[in-house]
Amino acid sequence: MTQKLHTLTNGFRIVTEAMPGLQSASVGLWVEAGGRHETAEQNGIAHFLEHMAFKGTRRRSALRIAEEIEDVGGYINAYTSREMTAYYARVLSGDVVMALDVIADIVLNPLFRKADIETERHVILQEIGQALDTPDDIIFDWLHEVSYPGQSFGRTILGPAERVSTFRRADFEAFTGAHYGPDQMILSAAGGVEHDAIVAAAERIFGGLKPVGKSAMEPARFEGGERREVKDLEQVHFALSFEGPGYRDDKVYAAQVYATAMGGGMSSRLFQKIREDRGLCYSIYVQSAAYEDTGQVTIYAGTSEAEIGELTQLTLDELKRAAGDMTEAEVARARAQLRAGLLMGLESPTSRAERNARLLSIWGRVPDVAEAVAKIDAVDTAAVRAYGAELTGARSALAVYGPVAGAPGIEAIRKGLAA
Repeated sequence: MTQKLHTLTNGFRIVTEAMPGLQSASVGLWVEAGGRHETAEQNGIAHFLEHMAFKGTRRRSALRIAEEIEDVGGYINAYTSREMTAYYARVLSGDVVMALDVIADIVLNPLFRKADIETERHVILQEIGQALDTPDDIIFDWLHEVSYPGQSFGRTILGPAERVSTFRRADFEAFTGAHYGPDQMILSAAGGVEHDAIVAAAERIFGGLKPVGKSAMEPARFEGGERREVKDLEQVHFALSFEGPGYRDDKVYAAQVYATAMGGGMSSRLFQKIREDRGLCYSIYVQSAAYEDTGQVTIYAGTSEAEIGELTQLTLDELKRAAGDMTEAEVARARAQLRAGLLMGLESPTSRAERNARLLSIWGRVPDVAEAVAKIDAVDTAAVRAYGAELTGARSALAVYGPVAGAPGIEAIRKGLAA
């Protein structure tokens, strides 16, 4: 499986990856316009715009958009992240060009009718309300805010209800005019695809668009802090993050192996110590997330008000111990989990298309999967221990939600790690 790249004269990028034997394909547009491209006054507009794309164009009604894809047995979807907004479809191979035409239409030609804006505004306000009612969801938004305070990167994807309530047609047009140029888009397709046919379709659909220039992003600065929200819940929801490496930092692979060994599965240290040995929680895990210029290693757990202090102390103890006694067996197991997760995930054409678009955006090329596997396999025990030692002194942030009186604060956690 080899990626093929092509760039139109206006900067529009195309990446395809044929996956022999597949009768289906994923095709989509990844736009370099996410939450971190918004101003404070625009917070939430990238996600709102994603909703508006499906409300109709000059050529298709909202129903027709859905019918045209579903008439051939496919599906269409979208999502907004902090760095990109994606619009994609999964269809049979013979329907790829049709699906691309639908996606291009909803991205380039949304109507932004007043009635549709009001309908979707209500939907998004319901979505915000639902997030607030989901403790193990909203806590990560709060954690991100205190990790990157006062920055576009730290604001929520959904935006605050008071801001979402103000957006009008002119706001959407201004945002798309600044951030939806051909030089800010990547067409990615994987599966049963023909590169030349997709390039020809892209030239016809996108070739006449004028470039607008890449959008500048405010650099992310992990500063750290604390947010405590009291609510009458059954459990305390605890989320602790540390500044981690971005995609361009070679330490990103050590961070991923470390996070997996500490809390990436049932055999991980924190799961075994805190859930299996002590029974202090149902869920506890560690994740490593990387972005263009920053990253985070995050620990999440939910436990009772009476046991949050013990859970926190045991977590800190394990973090400190890992810097000195992480074993070769633990590191080998974590590498195997990461390697298998990467390769299994990329058996899906949608995952392939997403990976290719993301890496093309970051690197200007698509590194081969074998390159990523080799870098995972190159992480040894010494590197993981060194990363663990570095992590305990890194900037940190804390969010706790529920009956939080017994939860230690961020300063106590920092002192505990330094002791």
